[in-house]
Amino acid sequence: MSPVTNEKWQNWAGNQQAAAARVATPRSAEEVAEQVRSAARDGLTVRMTGTGHSFTGAALAEGVRLRPTELTAVRSVDTATGLVTVEAGLPLHRLNRVLDEHGLALANMGDIQEQTVAGALQTATHGTGRDVAGLASQVAALELVLADGGIVTCSREERPDLFDAARAGVGALGVVTAVTWQTVPAFLLRAQEEPMKWDEVLARLDEFEAANEHFEFYWFPHTEGCLTKRNNRVEGPAEPLSKFRYWLDDLFLSNTVFEGINKVTHRAPAVSPFVNRISAKALGARTYTDTSYKVFTSPRTVRFKEQEYAIPREQLVPALRELRALFAKKDWKISFPIEVRLLPQEDAWLSMAYGRHSAFIAVHVYHRDPHEDYFRGVEELMTSLDGRPHWGKLHTRDAAYLEKAYPKFADFQALRDELDPDRRFANAYTRQVFGD
Repeated sequence: MSPVTNEKWQNWAGNQQAAAARVATPRSAEEVAEQVRSAARDGLTVRMTGTGHSFTGAALAEGVRLRPTELTAVRSVDTATGLVTVEAGLPLHRLNRVLDEHGLALANMGDIQEQTVAGALQTATHGTGRDVAGLASQVAALELVLADGGIVTCSREERPDLFDAARAGVGALGVVTAVTWQTVPAFLLRAQEEPMKWDEVLARLDEFEAANEHFEFYWFPHTEGCLTKRNNRVEGPAEPLSKFRYWLDDLFLSNTVFEGINKVTHRAPAVSPFVNRISAKALGARTYTDTSYKVFTSPRTVRFKEQEYAIPREQLVPALRELRALFAKKDWKISFPIEVRLLPQEDAWLSMAYGRHSAFIAVHVYHRDPHEDYFRGVEELMTSLDGRPHWGKLHTRDAAYLEKAYPKFADFQALRDELDPDRRFANAYTRQVFGD
């Protein structure tokens, strides 16, 4: 493990960059601990990066940056209990394949599987679900390196406060080196994707949520068009998309063509409403059945910037109506659809769905487009509804706001004061959201 210096790092979207004082690639929790102790001796902070799928500065390292590329081992798989322990740097797509080989699966996922398991977990990554919540609710135990260089494990039985705080800890309590997942037997999902008009989607939201294990929809701004997605478990048989249909829909249209569209709207934003009307009308219905993770996730090659807020579920329809009204008031020209998802309450202290049934509204722009005015206007609406920003997606909230939004925020801060009084794991983003 030979540290290097001044190696520039940037995230997937290209909107966050940093060059740490030194960079190391530990191969074990013990080597992570060694790096933490060394950083303490030199008065440096420590952060571990993932694959850069956060849009905030959560992963930026000012002192020592740890690369997780050698922390990818599958430590144990217990098919009887469903407990699977993997190291922090294992990407979700590799975890999914390992689980599938053993007849297991994550019960719910977001729609991107490129993140490392620790990176996805620390920012409270989630999917959409009626009964099963996000990744933080599917963890049975964590292994962390604390600021004093000690290696600890925590679970609901062992150090439960640390477990509840660190499952979505934004890397502020320690370096996660391994995650034990509570998986479920592998299952098939039947995906039903159907275009639908705005008014019908809003009128039937309660029905769709109650009738489906996983429901979400996308609204194309400046239009009446939405795409609804309903995913439910079935016994089978599997009836996946044909290779041609997958290439056409998920690779060519959703990525290659969409990239071209955004290059056009980047140069001429005024055509966005016209382009969105064409896109909304071009959507076709499709139904297929496949392995769960292949339905939950999709390839994403068009780079973007994103903001996402969780609001109380009962506020969703009024929020969507007000959001649409903002498009009539503002001079926004947005080519990316707006994504709406639902989640039951979670118990990880800093989960966006902590203690409440939640709806998530995500807005995006092409990575080369300005986002400030659009995101600011949406954020003002979301915060008026007690919204909680996604830790890995762009927002301007600080500790003064967040301590009011999270019932356990003060408990998290107290635990952080106890475990990391010298702020070994701090960076500019943690100072923004936690206050120091």
